Amino acid sequence: MDPYEVIKQALTTEKSSKLQEKGQYSFVVSKRATKVDVKKAVKTIYGADAKEVRMLLSPPKSRLVSRGRMWTKRPIFKKAIVSLKDGKTLDLHKLSSEKKKKK
Repeated sequence: MDPYEVIKQALTTEKSSKLQEKGQYSFVVSKRATKVDVKKAVKTIYGADAKEVRMLLSPPKSRLVSRGRMWTKRPIFKKAIVSLKDGKTLDLHKLSSEKKKKK
């Protein structure tokens, strides 16, 4: 798989920000991606070696909006948490700029 198809975007949440201090980065990845694909994509895009990759599927969520008149659903997505070797850091904005250059 193409590395830019494997990693869709970087997750920027409060929890992922705390993990970044420990050298762990969160990404939204393709549903077909494997741990090996994510490891290779991080190496290709960011030039950093991944020590460990953990993956999980985020479940769909439903909620009422507009005063209880309408249901909305959040789709299922796959998340990868990547731990880096040697305490390296990543520039997460590099992914979006590289995708723009590629198009």
